[in-house]
Amino acid sequence: MKTKILIVDDAHAILMQKLAVAGISFDYKPDFTRADAEQHIIHYSGLIIRSKFQVDQAFIDLASNLTFIARCGAGMDNIDEAYAESKGIKLISANEGNRDAVGEHMIGMLLNLMNHLNRGNKEIKDGFWHREPNRGYELKGRTVALIGYGNNGQAMAKKLSGFDVHVIAYDKYKTGFSDQYATEVSMEEIVKKADVLSFHIPLTKETKGLINDEYLYHFRKPLFFLMGARGGIVQVPAVLKAMDEGKIIGAAFDVLPVEKFPALAEQTWYTDLIKRDNVILSPHIAGWTFESYYKLSEVVAEKIIALEN
Repeated sequence: MKTKILIVDDAHAILMQKLAVAGISFDYKPDFTRADAEQHIIHYSGLIIRSKFQVDQAFIDLASNLTFIARCGAGMDNIDEAYAESKGIKLISANEGNRDAVGEHMIGMLLNLMNHLNRGNKEIKDGFWHREPNRGYELKGRTVALIGYGNNGQAMAKKLSGFDVHVIAYDKYKTGFSDQYATEVSMEEIVKKADVLSFHIPLTKETKGLINDEYLYHFRKPLFFLMGARGGIVQVPAVLKAMDEGKIIGAAFDVLPVEKFPALAEQTWYTDLIKRDNVILSPHIAGWTFESYYKLSEVVAEKIIALEN
């Protein structure tokens, strides 16, 4: 047996099965707290986590034998990447594992918004039959703008291909990525043409609070706003202001800058956000399906096996 990995979060059994077949040793401790992990991490060369706690500088300093940290999820925002890499620790993520789930979820939220499904459903259950106020919009012929064209952006574009829409994409860190599903454009083209604006970028120092009044001011057409990336990217009051000004027709958030209760309800913008029937919300589950639960663990296992061979 080679390598000893501490798995501190719930994972699909496929992860352990693949590691075992590859002769890689591990301890599966999904009930471990951060304090438990701190006490034992010195004995391990690998760590697998989802979102249980922050793998910060203090934790990494206790993990002097770590050679890699793997996350069963997309992105590494609960890990101090720069510090880990400065210690020679390789970082592994499973962005491929939930890209299909995210794409489907965000398109579902978009169709819901465009056709007033939540409102119509509630009205009928309350005894009202209102057809004209619930007249919807069609996607066909519209321009969907994607900010970021990594795994999630590409999956979103592919899934939109059957809707007869024009998909354009901007990625600050990539060029030459036009394909059969999306056309690479400048940010200037995005703000001119977007009917739908969807975000697929990680949370970094550069993107934190990116979507503010100034950012939204430049868009030329009223649009539908989709946030399924990371909540810290968006300043919610700016979106609410743009809705009041008619720049945003409807908004869907799977992620928010502050999540879970009671903290969410304590935000100054929360009451305004939830009272609007052209806003729909989900509890950070776009990438969390029964299928992605399997695929995230499978991808992590395969990347670790490749690393060890």
